[in-house]
Amino acid sequence: MYFGLSEEQEFFQDNVKKFLTDNASIEEIRKIANGEGDDIQKEIYQGIVNLGINALLVPEEFGGLGVGLLHAVAISQALGNGVGPIPFSGSYVMAPIALDLAGNDNQKLNYLSKIATNEIRFGIGLSEFVGAREDAGMEVLNNKASGRALFVVDAENSDYIILSNKAGLMFVIKSSDKGVTLNKLTTVDKTRNFHEVILKEVDCEILEKSEKDIELAKKVVDAGRIILAADTLGASESMIEKAVAYSKERKQFNRTIGSFQAVKHMCAEMAADLEPCYAMVWQAAHSFDTGSIEESRLHACLAKSHLSEVGKDISKKATEVHGGMGFTDLLGLHYWFKRIGLNRQLLGAPELVREEAAEIQGFNQ
Repeated sequence: MYFGLSEEQEFFQDNVKKFLTDNASIEEIRKIANGEGDDIQKEIYQGIVNLGINALLVPEEFGGLGVGLLHAVAISQALGNGVGPIPFSGSYVMAPIALDLAGNDNQKLNYLSKIATNEIRFGIGLSEFVGAREDAGMEVLNNKASGRALFVVDAENSDYIILSNKAGLMFVIKSSDKGVTLNKLTTVDKTRNFHEVILKEVDCEILEKSEKDIELAKKVVDAGRIILAADTLGASESMIEKAVAYSKERKQFNRTIGSFQAVKHMCAEMAADLEPCYAMVWQAAHSFDTGSIEESRLHACLAKSHLSEVGKDISKKATEVHGGMGFTDLLGLHYWFKRIGLNRQLLGAPELVREEAAEIQGFNQ
């Protein structure tokens, strides 16, 4: 039995990879990271959206493609591979899933249909549910929300933002509301934007089903973790490719460094460590769509925690293969390195996620 991406999924993935190769070179990524490439970033975003990523997870009845999470994983892997500087995990994965799972019929019709036509864009912040900071948190009373949320994903240029409190109650706010303050956070990854969102008596629209079922917020977090794991998978894949290509060109003592046993072993170890991760991420996405709640959550936790560790090791070794050049801005390896590093922390560090996996399996009783 063959287990892997379908021809359609590979087609989506290849198109995104080709677009990024043609339109998002290292020079362009560098300009975006330095805050000088707003127009370039907009063109890249529009080009990727034209490929249909915004409608992937919107059900067909609301004008979307209605495909499963595995399609989104294929796209995320391609974006990680090309260090795509566009919104995806929040706007076009977690937000549509949250609306579809927890919204009522009117909310689905209003929001999902407009996401499918790219009329509106969502940001999403569930950090308060995953693990709120001491000085953060959300309070919702009489359809008014107040509080502070950190690491809100894809909030920049968004029309609406989905937030949650510690109890998993999810709600929608307008980004333009006068009581909303967006503060851009400084992170190591300059290819994506994250924000602190402060609310003061802001009108909010509660996603009704999340009031009584905390599992819905957990399901949305699972989707985000799987997508981040796929992004790390693609970024790690790219770093290995760059390390191998460099080892075939760089010479020392009149020999290519790829002929040295130590370098061969490093490249072989990276490839061997990454290969099982493809099936792990694909299985997590498949379980998300078809498996039981516990099974899908366990696979999501394992994929996120394991890819975080494997990605960390690969980013380190791939940089070392490049020697001193790997630490400079000239080659741009650090964009993938930093992306992997931030993915490791988003929606739960490996230690936290492994603890959740242990709870699911009853190991910590």
